Amino acid sequence: MAHYAWILEVRPGYEEEYKKRHDEIWPELSQDIRAAGMLNYSIFRYGLTLFGYFEAEDLDATLATLSKSDANRRWGEYMAPIMKSEIDTSRNFPFLLPLQWHQD
Repeated sequence: MAHYAWILEVRPGYEEEYKKRHDEIWPELSQDIRAAGMLNYSIFRYGLTLFGYFEAEDLDATLATLSKSDANRRWGEYMAPIMKSEIDTSRNFPFLLPLQWHQD
């Protein structure tokens, strides 16, 4: 299982709205994330900085499955106004951080 992480930002003043939206995440989106093979997906916030972490067996297959998800597309549109996102256009996903060290 490989480990992946990304960093994005919440726009100032939208911290509570970001939390509220994730507290009410759409069931179909959660289902599509699981079906795509994303495991142990967590998002942490420090100030305006978001740190996302997940695990996946096959990143390319996971992202290909998510790219076909209507719920994922709609969620991206729903969240866009309250976030600053830098997207890696080669993957259509936030830039992934290189793993520096891991211990089980």
